[in-house]
Amino acid sequence: MAGQLSERVIKGIVRQVGLECAARGQTLSETLVAFMVRAVVLDPRNDFNMAQILTEKDVQNLIQLCVARLLDTTNPSLSTIKMQVYFDMNYANRAELLHEQQRVLEGKLAPVVREITDSCPRVQEEMEKVYQNIVSYVLLSSGLGSPTDTEAVREVTAALQSIFPQTEVTTFISLNKKDKEEQLKNLAMLVTGIRLYNKECGKGGSSIDDLPAILNEAIPSATHTVDEGLNTCHMLAYKYTALVESMQEDPHRYMQLSSFKLREALFNVRQYEAFLCILLSDAITSAQEVESLNVQFEAAMMQLKNTVQDKISIDSKEVFPLFLDLSKIWTSFQDETLLLSFLTNMTNNLQEFLEIQSQLFPEDVLTPLLKGVTGKSDEERIKETMGTRVTVSDFKNQEWLFPETTDNFDQSLIQYHSFCAYSIGVKGLTLPGNPDIGILKHKGKCYVFSSKEAAYTFARDPDKFIQLNVEKAKEYVELIQLLELHHQFEYLLPRVQARIADKGLMKPAAKRDSSTQTDTHILPPTIVRSYEWNEWELRRKAIKLANLRRKITHAMQTDLSHMKRENCTQVYLPKDVSTQTKRDNSSNVPKPQIFLKGLRGGSSPTTHMVKVDLTRAVDET
Repeated sequence: MAGQLSERVIKGIVRQVGLECAARGQTLSETLVAFMVRAVVLDPRNDFNMAQILTEKDVQNLIQLCVARLLDTTNPSLSTIKMQVYFDMNYANRAELLHEQQRVLEGKLAPVVREITDSCPRVQEEMEKVYQNIVSYVLLSSGLGSPTDTEAVREVTAALQSIFPQTEVTTFISLNKKDKEEQLKNLAMLVTGIRLYNKECGKGGSSIDDLPAILNEAIPSATHTVDEGLNTCHMLAYKYTALVESMQEDPHRYMQLSSFKLREALFNVRQYEAFLCILLSDAITSAQEVESLNVQFEAAMMQLKNTVQDKISIDSKEVFPLFLDLSKIWTSFQDETLLLSFLTNMTNNLQEFLEIQSQLFPEDVLTPLLKGVTGKSDEERIKETMGTRVTVSDFKNQEWLFPETTDNFDQSLIQYHSFCAYSIGVKGLTLPGNPDIGILKHKGKCYVFSSKEAAYTFARDPDKFIQLNVEKAKEYVELIQLLELHHQFEYLLPRVQARIADKGLMKPAAKRDSSTQTDTHILPPTIVRSYEWNEWELRRKAIKLANLRRKITHAMQTDLSHMKRENCTQVYLPKDVSTQTKRDNSSNVPKPQIFLKGLRGGSSPTTHMVKVDLTRAVDET
């Protein structure tokens, strides 16, 4: 379906189902409707072919089936799906919850912070207005009182004036926006620390609740409530498991109990148990954190008392860090109060999804059904199989893990929420697995079993039983969440919704209107006098800086400094240089000797010249 139906068609189906339910008096969330559409499509009993495009008739049939299941308030499966959707939409771990709380607080304080940081007071009245806004910010940020409480405002003003008098507003205004916000946070923490110290000394603090005492009383109460819920669902799970087992063993019992939706009821209480275990773990973590905070708070307060004592004045560098530490510890107390309130609300809201158990199986109905049936607790089932263990030599190609041969054995990631991998697909039961029998590691995943026989049967053909579990999850879609089978069904998720990472359920895309504002000239203007835009001027400066051949580095010392530091001088060291020039040479050649006779004439009118060459030959020289 996810591959064939377009996003527009899927949205249309979800919207149509929601309108049909609303017309019949049930207003349901889009997330729940989308989840139910997936459940109906996955159920093999509805005969939807995933490889073909759904016709108009198929779409109408799908809508009617979804509407029928969403309006069937007597089906525990619907209650389980609603519980899963509610938990995934509302639960957040400690880090997520505190981060969201911090984001909400910053959003509430943003208008006050903006008014303080953007103001530019020039007269005394405006200065006083800024100071009053700082007092309001400190009070709202600390959460220790209301701005309408005159006594709380007076205490905050007095504490703030002791560390930040009104005359300092002028200096505060000259800071940039970021420094202003940082100083506001520091002032809020310092004032909080001062007020807590004054409360300890009996000087005010009437509007400050005693959070340590409140938490020490509330945490055991919350833990007790969760424990009671766990005991209730444990007892129901043991009874339902015994009835389903009796149905499989006795055909007569099957005819008697087949009309009851025992498996759906079993999966409902198992899911409720899983969620309560998560909440109980968070409550235990919170209790441990509060115990540690109590010790830290007492130690910080004692150190502060010893530092301040009865001194009239004290150095701020010595006492301010102590006030900051005290404020941080108190903020952690406030966080734990928020977490505890959240866990309490989640526990109370989850109880409504278990009410269907009392409607379908009241005590007068369940008691007769349990006659002759022996119910076993999870602990008793595990105890019965203690001492039995898989023989590794019986399996040549299977890897088995045991406590004595595996590091971090208790931290192994077990599939199917640590339920028996064999009983789910074959019996439709969620029986607790016993790791001591042996953990089968198949294709990188670990599986546990409720008995040695179940382990042997599963290990002979693991892929077959894994597929049986997938088919069982298609029939009872709430098992996808309970057994953590999201990776098996990723390709079937509708693209109309965005999946929640690590959870598998679908949430509508979060949308909201938002706006941003950019401040003009946040930083004061700066002019760089050395800036040059002319490229040739930059080249001239670069050549001037690089012309080092004619430069030398000088260093000198005085009488006052020559014994206090090392000095060095950088020079150009002389180097050997040679050049090649011409050289003189000679050769021995004969000297020419030529004589001419008769140039002066004679007695005859005609001149007769005679040339005589007496030069010696070269080879004679």
